[in-house]
Amino acid sequence: MQIEIVNQADDELWEAFQRLVPQLTRNNPPPSPDDLASLVRDSASTLLVARNDEGLIIGALTLAVYRVPTGVRSVIEDVIVDDVFRGQGIGEALINFAIDLARRKEAGNISLTSNPVRVAANKLYLRMGFIKRDTNAYQMKLK
Repeated sequence: MQIEIVNQADDELWEAFQRLVPQLTRNNPPPSPDDLASLVRDSASTLLVARNDEGLIIGALTLAVYRVPTGVRSVIEDVIVDDVFRGQGIGEALINFAIDLARRKEAGNISLTSNPVRVAANKLYLRMGFIKRDTNAYQMKLK
């Protein structure tokens, strides 16, 4: 397995996200080619992918690192590992890569959210040292 930073949005990446995103959520469609190109160009976001030994994209996550008045923050979003390859340490490898990258970018902390029904993912995050926050999470739909 190999973890890499995506530098180009191509057909292979688009096809991978058509397969992966429905495994993460039914609430949002997979990204369009233009969405992926915008993500890859965005200076605050880093898209990571995991490839198996045959070179197939089998997982992904996005790391956002940004500055606020109180410091540099980072957040992991949309951690996805292909159903067929779960339980092999791919999610952990992606997250460790993201943590190292956030440290290099001088982030003071790293956060993520996870749906409670994703039991294995939530166990992984706790095992890796993430602490469940006691906070109110709010969201407003803009579209």
